[in-house]
Amino acid sequence: MDPQYSRLPAPGLGIAHAYGPQVHILSQPYPMSLLARLCAPETTQPMVGRLVCHLYDWLLAEVAGRVLARRQVSVPTRMRASEPRGVYQGEAIDRRQPVVVVDVARAGMVPGQQVYDGLHDLLDPDVIRQDHVMASRRTDEHGQVVGLDVHGAKIGGPVTDAVVLFPDPMAATGTSLDAVLQTYKSLPGGAARRFVAMHLIVTPEYLRRITRAHPELEIYAVRLDRGLSSAEVLATPPGTRWEEEVGLNAVQYIVPGAGGVGELLNNSWV
Repeated sequence: MDPQYSRLPAPGLGIAHAYGPQVHILSQPYPMSLLARLCAPETTQPMVGRLVCHLYDWLLAEVAGRVLARRQVSVPTRMRASEPRGVYQGEAIDRRQPVVVVDVARAGMVPGQQVYDGLHDLLDPDVIRQDHVMASRRTDEHGQVVGLDVHGAKIGGPVTDAVVLFPDPMAATGTSLDAVLQTYKSLPGGAARRFVAMHLIVTPEYLRRITRAHPELEIYAVRLDRGLSSAEVLATPPGTRWEEEVGLNAVQYIVPGAGGVGELLNNSWV
């Protein structure tokens, strides 16, 4: 056995910020380049869907290396037939840990399915579940988000000791995820082992709301958008002047943002 593999290194920490230890902003060149292309006005379907899938494949790899449990394995390779030492011995992700993927329709449908499919390459199929929540933001006459309407849900049971993943691309206000998390925390049975949000873009407003309401939630994002902050605030490290950071316009769309990923993914503008 080669001891170098007995304890695999964790992925990098992401950019430095003052939002707290549960927030991870993974602004690496590969996903940032894909995300920039996704957000460009000339990018339409089918490229939108392809880019979202590529981004969530990458994000799943990053999140899995951080939050999924590992164990020591001994796996014969094809070389075992001709060489007795053809065995990998070391750490690997534990295939028997329960994971629940929650897609919050409609922007979360494609990411949720991509993460659910990707997990089957890591885990045994009988420990993976996908749930579905149909929800939409409720706005007032000025376009301000005032609540969430949940139109239906298909939840497959308790989440006892499971890692629960929320692949939701745009984290603007936190209204949707706040309500969905409250639902999952109130399910019968034992508590989940971890709640993990997987975003492409987050705003300071979202982080402020969701970390206060759900401090146990682990948040992973490719990019932080605070584009409406003053130049003075933008010159400071993220989170050091949190209350002055602004990432949402008057109707609570993200700036720079992507312009409505749910609409783009579905070619539906209502």
